[in-house]
Amino acid sequence: MKVVVQNDKKCHKWTRRAGRRAGVHAGLAAVAVAGLASGCSEPDAPAPPAQGQQLIQAPAARALDSYATRLHASYTARVAATRRWGLKQVPLTPPRPPAAKARITARPGFEVSRQKDWYLPPVFTTVPTKDKVVFLTIDDGAEKDPAFLRMMSDLKIPYTAFLSNYLIKDNYEYFRKMQASGVTLNNHTLHHPYLPGLSYEQQRREICDMQDIMEEQFGKRPTLMRPPYGNYNQDTLAAAKSCGIEYAPIWNEEVYVDHWEFREDDQRMRPGDIVLTHFRGRGEWNGTMVDDMRRFLNYVTAKGFAVARLEDYL
Repeated sequence: MKVVVQNDKKCHKWTRRAGRRAGVHAGLAAVAVAGLASGCSEPDAPAPPAQGQQLIQAPAARALDSYATRLHASYTARVAATRRWGLKQVPLTPPRPPAAKARITARPGFEVSRQKDWYLPPVFTTVPTKDKVVFLTIDDGAEKDPAFLRMMSDLKIPYTAFLSNYLIKDNYEYFRKMQASGVTLNNHTLHHPYLPGLSYEQQRREICDMQDIMEEQFGKRPTLMRPPYGNYNQDTLAAAKSCGIEYAPIWNEEVYVDHWEFREDDQRMRPGDIVLTHFRGRGEWNGTMVDDMRRFLNYVTAKGFAVARLEDYL
């Protein structure tokens, strides 16, 4: 049976011009709103209302003013959070999720036997999109850093978590807080084994028993599963499908606290790329999860990418 194995690649330094700042977008939006508002006023004073009537502001004008106020307040908060967390630039705001979702298929070369006729969950590293966005995904659940939760909430950065029970069972509450902030929690197996080395039934226990735990602890059975180490075979995907898994995303880049690694030889990030990192702290890395996110956000923002929510594109 074919085993699909992910290979690590050496990290290379990246050099590209810094991307557009988020402030430009927000500033242009605010100017546009102000222009629209000023364009609605007439040079002459309005005629007095008839007796018994009251002169009130038009609902459209009130809505426009409210939108401009909210836009300014949101950007001001992001600027303050950017400074507070030591980022070089304000993270870019992603576009609205697409109304029509792209059809997700297995990346060429990542298919297994009977992939299509068994309708097995596709393994993919990039979501088809023209939006200049990337998707942040975080694996396992070993580190439970409260500062990380505050940072991501302050900056309003979406991400997707793939959890292994043996690492989260000592503190489910941490991940409930994460879920309450809008993060989707997904399946990364019970014990993080090398799945192709297990039988179908063993793989099914690892994946499907984790589905049961996710439902029990977090109220929902995930539809996404990431095989540990990115390694899988036909049994992996068949077992995953049997208990409700629809997609098996892996990654195209991986960020660490002190470097990046790229799947592609040209070391270039592409629209729709899935980025991997891990729940890690000083015990295993030379830094914290906040340091890791600072490296991630500084890089993607400089390249002109916004961070979008993976589930919004599936």
